[in-house]
Amino acid sequence: MSSGDSGWRVGVDVGGTFTDVVTVRDGTVDVTKTPSTPDAPDEGVVDGLEQHQVADGGAVEQGTSDSGPEGDGFSDEAVTFFAHGTTVATNAVLEREWADTALLTTEGFRDALEIGRQARPDIYDFDVVKPDPIVPRERRLEVPERLDERGRVDRPLETDALDAVVDRLRELDPEPESVAVSLLFAFENPDHERGVRDRLEASPLECSISISSDVLPEIREYERTLATSLNAALKPVMDTYLGRLSDGLEDRGVPTSLEIMQSNGGLIRAERARERPINTLLSGPAAGVQGAAHVAGLGGLEDVLTMDMGGTSCDVSVVQGGAPAVSTDVEVGEYPVGVPMVSIHTIGAGGGSIAWIDDGGALRVGPTSAGAVPGPICYGRGGEQPTVTDAHLLLGRLDPEALLSADLEADVDTVEQRFRDALAEPLGMGVREAAQGVLDVANANMERALRVVSVEQGHDPRDFGLVAFGGAGPLHATALAEGLDVPTVVVPRTAGVLSALGLLITDHIHDFSTSMVRPLADVDLGAIDATLEAFEREGVDRLTGDGRDETKITVEPALDLRYVGQSFELSVPLDLQGSDTVTEGVLEDAAERFHDRHERRYGHASPTEPIELVTVRCRIRGSVETPTLRAGVSTGKAADALTGERQIGFDGAVHETRIYDRGRLPATAEFEGPAIVEGPESTVVVRPGQTARVDEFGSIIVAVDQ
Repeated sequence: MSSGDSGWRVGVDVGGTFTDVVTVRDGTVDVTKTPSTPDAPDEGVVDGLEQHQVADGGAVEQGTSDSGPEGDGFSDEAVTFFAHGTTVATNAVLEREWADTALLTTEGFRDALEIGRQARPDIYDFDVVKPDPIVPRERRLEVPERLDERGRVDRPLETDALDAVVDRLRELDPEPESVAVSLLFAFENPDHERGVRDRLEASPLECSISISSDVLPEIREYERTLATSLNAALKPVMDTYLGRLSDGLEDRGVPTSLEIMQSNGGLIRAERARERPINTLLSGPAAGVQGAAHVAGLGGLEDVLTMDMGGTSCDVSVVQGGAPAVSTDVEVGEYPVGVPMVSIHTIGAGGGSIAWIDDGGALRVGPTSAGAVPGPICYGRGGEQPTVTDAHLLLGRLDPEALLSADLEADVDTVEQRFRDALAEPLGMGVREAAQGVLDVANANMERALRVVSVEQGHDPRDFGLVAFGGAGPLHATALAEGLDVPTVVVPRTAGVLSALGLLITDHIHDFSTSMVRPLADVDLGAIDATLEAFEREGVDRLTGDGRDETKITVEPALDLRYVGQSFELSVPLDLQGSDTVTEGVLEDAAERFHDRHERRYGHASPTEPIELVTVRCRIRGSVETPTLRAGVSTGKAADALTGERQIGFDGAVHETRIYDRGRLPATAEFEGPAIVEGPESTVVVRPGQTARVDEFGSIIVAVDQ
């Protein structure tokens, strides 16, 4: 859809505390935040649409409401694009609330899922406990068959033996709702797995089926089996959720298909997500990183750290060259998931994170959160434990008269009393000193997380900007930037709902891969060509079948390479150099790229060492035209947006601080800290000694004084 289309583009992101609804029409952005409904997230989506439809003055821009340029209001029937970021799969993994699942593996490999890897969080902890396997041992059955390392049949799949396995599946109590099939070397030859799937589909079993040659056709038995088992366990959960949501949208008269954000930073149709729920494990956070990359790019920043702090967690990532970093080695909960994901590191630090004192008398913050219900104390919904948001309120950074919703009435006296009882008196300090301590501890936790994705990956934070978003991110970003020596902080105009906005500027992406472990010098060029051609054909068919313009589809092949004898590999883009086929010159170029990337990543390379091909990859991208977002007020001075001053605490000292209304800040406005900028869905803190300006797109750019 072009930016000039008169229809509504709708993005809905469900977080742990709030559900964000963003609509864009003719460049006008309208925003509504509603409390999430954890027990039934689809109801929160529909509720958000209803509230967005009737909201008055919910737009980001000063002087506009939910109405479009013609004043006809938000209309379900006029929706031409609907995208959704969901945490349903993530929460199911974290809470282990998934379907009763069984696993079929090659004879002798029943326990691969439980054995896992030697890696553990602390190599010196001899009492470490491995995470429980996705499928318990009594529900893991063996299939008498075997392929060799090139996919040649060593032991055929026999019908009678397979029937006996299916009969044993039917005897399990409870009978499996879903079955995972992960057979040895299926990535080289999927015939046996497909034979098992066909037999299961023909049996009386009523279950969903996931096979590894579809879910993750790559080497490493544990990771492949884990991914397939996770997909199977999540499949009924996501199928039910997306089915309910699709029905709810249809009942409201929304005429367009439901698009779901994937972990890899691209959109797919809901029907595909119901088959591959494992691809949605980082759905919401990935949309936020995409939105952050887009906004930073508008301001000329291509290398940034991103920080999405909501009510429950803080997600950090890195963007280089305008593209989010994508990894196949991301942990979700306690499980390493091998499918491509935007490389995001998550910690339990949000506005609702609860502050507490541990057995040693030390102040701690999180990971437990007050969530949407009851929420922080200041929300007045029954919360009794002090949170990060309450600390901001006590220090004056949040206006008790201007919280997110009209039904939230902050009782500052109650917040003070709870802080005094739970933290200040046990720690022997004043209430505001305790509040500052809460922020310091939360910031220390988030600074460590940002170092994980920057310093520990060989990136110097001084070479990056920091894009802060989420409802709480702009409250903390400038302090974190000082701690990391990051020179610039960018707070997007839609910071509080950037993940939802990111859904509206995200491309449609399909990732394909297959392992082909060979010495690079011995690779069959025709085999790589055939693999890439099959990937391209299937990806283009999917996108054009969804109505995508074929002229806007791009193909991005890559190879995973390693030195012979290494255990892990690096992915390098494959430049076909204008050719329709892979040539010797193309592979030589890939080898040079590998040496360069190895040097950057590990500090050394060995150009004379033989290289091994591990996996062939291909990303098929259907580009979307991003809407041109209006920046709002374009003339005037920062003083025009000044609403008053407040006494606000910074690092133990109290400063007279100017308060600005973000909706009235004109583009090109400049002002000095300390300052607070209050918006409809987030608050920006500009610390003493820092300076800020508003760019032409409405983003606040803070120069951090080192």
